[in-house]
Amino acid sequence: MTADVGDEARTVHAPAEARRGDASWRVVAGQETRDLWISGRGPVLLFGFSLLMSVVTYLAASNSALNFLEQRETVNLAVQIAVTVGVLVTLIASADAISGERERGTLENLLLTPVSRRAIAVGKLTAALSLWFAAFLVSVPYVWVLGRGVSLVAEALLLSLLVGTLLAVGLAVLGLLVSSVSSSNKLSLSVSLFLLLALFTPTQLPALPQGWFGTLLGRLNPVDAGMNYLDAVLVAGHGWTADLFWLVSPVVLAVVAGGVLIGPGSRMVRLFGGVRAR
Repeated sequence: MTADVGDEARTVHAPAEARRGDASWRVVAGQETRDLWISGRGPVLLFGFSLLMSVVTYLAASNSALNFLEQRETVNLAVQIAVTVGVLVTLIASADAISGERERGTLENLLLTPVSRRAIAVGKLTAALSLWFAAFLVSVPYVWVLGRGVSLVAEALLLSLLVGTLLAVGLAVLGLLVSSVSSSNKLSLSVSLFLLLALFTPTQLPALPQGWFGTLLGRLNPVDAGMNYLDAVLVAGHGWTADLFWLVSPVVLAVVAGGVLIGPGSRMVRLFGGVRAR
């Protein structure tokens, strides 16, 4: 039997007990997480992440050209790179989650199980987020090496986990939604990476013009706002609560994106390529 509209109907109109059970998303998450790590995609992305962190740590610790940086700034640099690249690999995984499986023809088994689109979406999101938490764990020894002399390690790691998780959740949901509606995996990855580039680029540009407009742009961009919060605490030495306004847009992104995915966004999840039959 081929996977057609009848299969989609079995997925979307799952038995009421399967939809209510909320255990179905855990089953999907477990399967998707195993596939991500056993297939080799997860370990390859994590290896590239660890390679980058090794280079950054070596340069920051030994290169005389970087020795002008104070240790707090060095730790902040490592944390920001860890957060940015960790979120990047998470976004790649989520952008590939549905469109990639459609192209590889590996959605068939999942479509034959009595789970809702919402369970599939949440399960795939959970699997993608496992990459972020794995990347965070990999970053721990690098941050420790750079920050052990200023008693900054615990604070830097907690901030990294906080800001990184907010950004990873928000951008992974966006990547998953793009993946679900894209006609090809290449399009999904391209749009998702362009989105991340558009959000990340302002963090590498000179400071925006002073005034309400420049400040507003910085606060509305969740990536830029998250990096500014890290700067304020790790470099400027501010208290955690002194600059919480920088976390407004990352929190809003995570909450709104998650709500959209669980709510109306689950109906956007298109599990079949091409034009849907009537």
